[in-house]
Amino acid sequence: MARSPATDTLIDHLRRLRIIPVIVIDDPADAVPLSQALADGGLPCAEVTFRTPRAADALRRIAGECPGLLAGAGTVLTPEQAARARAAGARFIVAPGFSPAVVDYCLEQDIPVFPGVCTPTEVEAALAKGLDVLKFFPAEPMGGVAFLKAICAPYVGVRFIPTGGVTAANVASYLALPQVVACGGSWMAPSDWIAAKQFDRIRTAARAAADAAETLAEARAS
Repeated sequence: MARSPATDTLIDHLRRLRIIPVIVIDDPADAVPLSQALADGGLPCAEVTFRTPRAADALRRIAGECPGLLAGAGTVLTPEQAARARAAGARFIVAPGFSPAVVDYCLEQDIPVFPGVCTPTEVEAALAKGLDVLKFFPAEPMGGVAFLKAICAPYVGVRFIPTGGVTAANVASYLALPQVVACGGSWMAPSDWIAAKQFDRIRTAARAAADAAETLAEARAS
């Protein structure tokens, strides 16, 4: 199954960003100032996790008021959640595991989807659906960079978005792998900072993360 041009474009965008902020929002009123803080810090992207009752409302505000920010939905467990995310303006869908029903819905609707995998069997299930960019989750508990290298070895054409335990301290080791498109993490915008409306702090942390990713990219290019 050929990947759609929309998915190719989005993957290229993520590869340039290198870091995807994974955010948990309880109050949709925080969505826009949070998005502005991330964008001002050099990370104009957000994976809004569907772990809170008003996640779709927050996503809708981001999509409507911050069109320059690449907003997607995370922790999508069912096709119904995927449909709600799509209706709210999600430009991509991320799932913690490999759900054939969620994947099929996204493929039918031509919305990029990155299901979670952590075993060879799950990678092959994704390949059977025509997917070759996958979320590696939970990255650190599963064995981190060493485990991901082992998974990459037999699947030469597969690329990954490691998420789960990725932090400022270890993100560079993941980004150094050529098979890694980008890393997902919440260290630059943890939920307690969002709830406390510490958007200046988030902006500073986002800038540090963006600068670190850029420095690594420049080092690899030289």
